[in-house]
Amino acid sequence: MVRPLTFDPAPFFSALADRTRLRLLNLMRDGEVCVCFFAETLGTNNPKISRHLAYLKRAALVVGRREGKWMHYRICEPDDAHAAEIFAATMKMLQNDPEMQQDRARLVSVCCKPASPIAIRGRT
Repeated sequence: MVRPLTFDPAPFFSALADRTRLRLLNLMRDGEVCVCFFAETLGTNNPKISRHLAYLKRAALVVGRREGKWMHYRICEPDDAHAAEIFAATMKMLQNDPEMQQDRARLVSVCCKPASPIAIRGRT
């Protein structure tokens, strides 16, 4: 007999107990983010980012998808109603944290720089 999947609070709370993982979740607040932007935004190295993203995946708080050579991550809110409530409250709390606000401003400047205009050949 297969046991139904149940919520395991240990990895959930452990994932939320680390500042770097909270910063990553904060950056994904509005949607999917390419992994290439995390290290520059947080001022750390790619191996550290990868370890923390793997931890968040094991806790079922993020999911990733591959696009070419890049991985894109987004938040996957908990199915458990109580965990979802805690997660929503945590995300709301992060909005008022000055470091989290700075991270989001850096992310916008890193990933959303306007592209230089491209001249179209043959057009006058």
